[in-house]
Amino acid sequence: MATWDPAQYLRWSDHRLRPAVDLLQRVPLTSPARVVDLGCGTGNVTALLRARWPEAHVTGVDASRTMLERARASDRGVEWLEADVATWTPPAPVDVLFSNATLHWIDDHAALFPRLVTLVAAGGALAVQMPRNFGEPSHTSIYEVAREARWRARLEKLIRPEPTKPPEFYWDLLASRVSALDVWETVYTQALTGDNSVADFVKGSWLKPFLDALHPDDRESFERAYRARVARAYPPRADGTTLFPFRRLFMVARC
Repeated sequence: MATWDPAQYLRWSDHRLRPAVDLLQRVPLTSPARVVDLGCGTGNVTALLRARWPEAHVTGVDASRTMLERARASDRGVEWLEADVATWTPPAPVDVLFSNATLHWIDDHAALFPRLVTLVAAGGALAVQMPRNFGEPSHTSIYEVAREARWRARLEKLIRPEPTKPPEFYWDLLASRVSALDVWETVYTQALTGDNSVADFVKGSWLKPFLDALHPDDRESFERAYRARVARAYPPRADGTTLFPFRRLFMVARC
């Protein structure tokens, strides 16, 4: 995973937070005792979990030390843990395992998701949201530039198959393992403002590992080439607003 920049990531926090709110509304538990935010980042979603279930013991797990530093400063009442979200295991099954915009960074979902449901107590819930926008110009433009001769040797190894699968993949994988399963998708038509705002949005997430892999002198050139492609794909409208459709996949599994 990337070395995260909390400030860049949070520049579009309103759009990034909305799917978490929508997912949280579909979790049917009223008084869980143990709640985990898996891939908690800066803790802005963890704060929603704390507000929903103020009596619960809430744990935030993330691999990024810089993100966790900001999270700890925001709320000392949460147990913040630095750990690999792909392999972290709680000391006992939890009542809510909540993961917003994290698990698409991890490969082999066929093994990952069955493991995650084993971490949830009987009657509890696994709640997940992941982007599924990887076939759109905002993301494919990264790969197109990375495959150019100048960058290929350093960056082609970072190109991954689409990590988030279609809804039916998760249904077939989990339906027989849980007591109830809800899987759905939403396309958010995000109205962004500012110069080349789509490129700026992606810079806080999927573009970051590619920039991190380059020498500082080369990052500006790579980003400039990427931004030029994205600007053509997402031109601003007459009022200056850029519409950025973004597909996200959700699931709530009752264990």
